[in-house]
Amino acid sequence: MPNGWGGSRRALLSAALFPIAARRMIATVSGRTYVAGSTATGVPFSFIDPKTNTLTGAMVDIMKAVAQAASFQIELRVMAFSALIPSLTARKIDIISAAMLKTAARAKVVDFSEPVYSYGAGLVVPLRDSREYRKVEDLKGMTVGVQIGTRFFEQLQNAGVRQIRTYENLIDILRDLKFDRIHAAYGDAPIFAYQLAQLKTLKMRLVKSFAPPSIEDVCLVFRKGEAELLQRTNAAIRQIKGIKIKEIVAHWGLG
Repeated sequence: MPNGWGGSRRALLSAALFPIAARRMIATVSGRTYVAGSTATGVPFSFIDPKTNTLTGAMVDIMKAVAQAASFQIELRVMAFSALIPSLTARKIDIISAAMLKTAARAKVVDFSEPVYSYGAGLVVPLRDSREYRKVEDLKGMTVGVQIGTRFFEQLQNAGVRQIRTYENLIDILRDLKFDRIHAAYGDAPIFAYQLAQLKTLKMRLVKSFAPPSIEDVCLVFRKGEAELLQRTNAAIRQIKGIKIKEIVAHWGLG
């Protein structure tokens, strides 16, 4: 009996302490402020609004909504796309909230949340180029602009495209396409579509016949080992995805 009672008492004590431990774990996330890194040139996902000089966009709104649902605060920090993962792993930021696609290579270095949006690559060419491009391999022999550090650079390489020029952002790619420094622009389809809709004077087109090699997920991104923050974020995404995130995606013309 004494041994049995001792076991029961330990079990009761563990049960009594578990809620306290759980509350302490939640408290380490609740109310805390995390630094979220984003880019200023990823319209409509993240960009500087010239009227207010503040960072805005779909991924900014989604980050804010997730933080609110998860009961933590965020501080936004703007940086180049290529600096996002290095800044995360160096602990200069805590979360990446940008148009960053989940890939197997990136997943070896960082952790991804549940998806908040999905899309593939888009191809932009001058209006005078009437060719119906259908796949990445059709770009062989052409000089193609792509954003450095993105999944799309790998896709061009894998397809055997050898004349590749890299840029820090998609605006610079479209600028060089405008001045005939490259033959085509390859990258985030929703961002290209938004840019072309806003800048109607550009004599370019998003190739409708083009089929991207894959459709991939946009997620929030975390350092390895941040399991508690990741779990809480995923719970928040599941809670608001069908309503709030859907509203944000529609608001920015991504629905």
